[in-house]
Amino acid sequence: MMAFLSKFCLSVALLLLMIAFASPAAAQESYFVTYSHQMEEPGNLEIATKSVAASPKSADSFLGNALEFEYGVKAWWTTEFYLDGQSTADQSSIFTGFRWENRIRPLLQEHWINPVLYVEFEDVSADKSLLEVVGHDGVSDFSGRNDRGEKKREAELRLILSSNLKGWNFSENAIAEKNLAGDPWEFGYALGVSRPLSLKALAVSCVLCRENFTGGAELYGGLGELHSFGLRDTSHYLAPVLQWQLPGGPAMKISPGFGLNDNSHRFLFRFGISYEIEQIASRLRGR
Repeated sequence: MMAFLSKFCLSVALLLLMIAFASPAAAQESYFVTYSHQMEEPGNLEIATKSVAASPKSADSFLGNALEFEYGVKAWWTTEFYLDGQSTADQSSIFTGFRWENRIRPLLQEHWINPVLYVEFEDVSADKSLLEVVGHDGVSDFSGRNDRGEKKREAELRLILSSNLKGWNFSENAIAEKNLAGDPWEFGYALGVSRPLSLKALAVSCVLCRENFTGGAELYGGLGELHSFGLRDTSHYLAPVLQWQLPGGPAMKISPGFGLNDNSHRFLFRFGISYEIEQIASRLRGR
């Protein structure tokens, strides 16, 4: 566990170093699992870590982490690259693989419901980042040893529907995932609601102003497979989320998650830090 914690701290240190040499922009997402219709600004790069810790009653405690690089290609297209790793108590700390994600927003103007299409390719093994829950995923999947993890190449699709109303965001994600080795499609969902604690910004900048905090909650879980669709033998979680956007600095968020049935982890603790760099390509060219 200590080895992975050291690597995680190094990743955060590198993130903070980049922050020191960059001008800030506002962070986007308020959730860990759910996606809203907010896209990365064209030319901007967001660097973030998403971590989850758990102590399953039938398996060893673990810390999973995803290091994320999100880039705004166009106003309608955001692409992300993830590097995943995990550390399991009494076992090892390992690099588990990578993910490449793309989100496309067909309607750029704000509507009552804003759709986004999501496509992701995963190449992972013994991954414990828990960025989604699909199929019959459950606590029993975390009982295997790191050195016996099955290599998985999977495609994940999402239909993201998101709405903003009087400061509130309501987001719904329908998830479909398939192992490219030939396993059946697996399904899941993620629902999120969030709102800044204040919609009015003060005339002076401050660190602990209410407008710098966003509170919300997520509900997510699996919906079985193509030939066994439904709630039987699936896992589900309810998780409040709190995000703190530092003025001119990074955004930090935490989320304690609670399993809603016996197939779920009893408790998940998620935490993350993100920072957005404006017009990264122009900066690298020295303009």
